[in-house]
Amino acid sequence: MTQLYTAHATTIAGRDGHSKTDDGKLDLKLGRPGSADAGTNPEQLFAAGYSACFGSAIDAIAKKENAPVSEVKVQADVTLNKDESNGFFISVILNATLAGVDDTTAQKLVAAAHQICPYSKATRGNIDVKLQVSGTPLKAAA
Repeated sequence: MTQLYTAHATTIAGRDGHSKTDDGKLDLKLGRPGSADAGTNPEQLFAAGYSACFGSAIDAIAKKENAPVSEVKVQADVTLNKDESNGFFISVILNATLAGVDDTTAQKLVAAAHQICPYSKATRGNIDVKLQVSGTPLKAAA
């Protein structure tokens, strides 16, 4: 294994607090989801990270397959859920739009990207992740 990068972030006071990376590139106020609090929340940060990572995975697969994808757009919808025992969990819908390829090719690229994306690997078996291409669920199980 070769380590490529390690991110360092510290949060004080949880969802009502403040988060900052050691290099200062991320320095923000946190607020609770759905509230009028100033600041973002962990679900928004997870959605931004997952959509960026998944988009890069699609791009990598497209290059490997010589697919003429001219633009990749990924919307990540991260939902905070409450279970019957008052515990919490998240679920995700990843909706990818790929310019330059037909739907069949886009579906294949998205399914393949789900196998190599670090966020997908980290969440596999832990949270429900649904994949879509231009708003349509993947035809084959990913």
